[in-house]
Amino acid sequence: MRDHIVKAYDQELQSLDKKVAQMGGLVERLLAQAFDAMEKRDPQLAEAASASDAAVDAPERELQEQAILMIAKRQPLAHDLRQVMTALKIAGDLERTGDLAKNIAKRALAVSGENHPKSLMTGLKHMVELALSQLKDVLDGYAERDAEKAVAVWRRDERIDAMYNSLFRELLTYMMEDPRNIGVCTHLLFAAKNIERIGDHTTNIAENIHYLVHGMPLADDRPKSDDTATTLIRKE
Repeated sequence: MRDHIVKAYDQELQSLDKKVAQMGGLVERLLAQAFDAMEKRDPQLAEAASASDAAVDAPERELQEQAILMIAKRQPLAHDLRQVMTALKIAGDLERTGDLAKNIAKRALAVSGENHPKSLMTGLKHMVELALSQLKDVLDGYAERDAEKAVAVWRRDERIDAMYNSLFRELLTYMMEDPRNIGVCTHLLFAAKNIERIGDHTTNIAENIHYLVHGMPLADDRPKSDDTATTLIRKE
């Protein structure tokens, strides 16, 4: 970060980064807690995770208000404007990620009294671990202004898609084999989709970091390997 003549301006820019980091930590904790509730079939933990989403929304509102004031007061240009706008966009992605983690907690509450097939929970756990890893790395990339680290996360999103495709097919098989599995498998399917969408938000953040550092968007097409729509067609 370059120093400005008005030191308060630097402090305001640094405050945006701190709020992004605060939101990131809260979202990581919420996602891990939501999956723990599902894995342990713990309704109280699921309710606690669902309620903690409100803690993510508060710093986002503060960041939005601060960014608006900075744009009006400082009239940032070039790199400074990119920094303000990037913080706003990343905060939006983190807020949405928190919503998706909250949805997983709600699914965990819905199936807390059901038996989960072990292989399915193992697949979900791998997806969550990868999503958490991507989230941590992309937030580190933002804090360090490391575009290469961000792009590495962007390219790894295909791994979450591949896991989701595999789990999707397995869930369909369980439902087709025994209609009694449809209820729990549907909730697990929605949970898996939420994790896959979290991966998409980490790629959004990575793209914004690249733009912040280099002043231009990523030229490559976004890696995407979700083929569940064609799977459904084949099943039909």
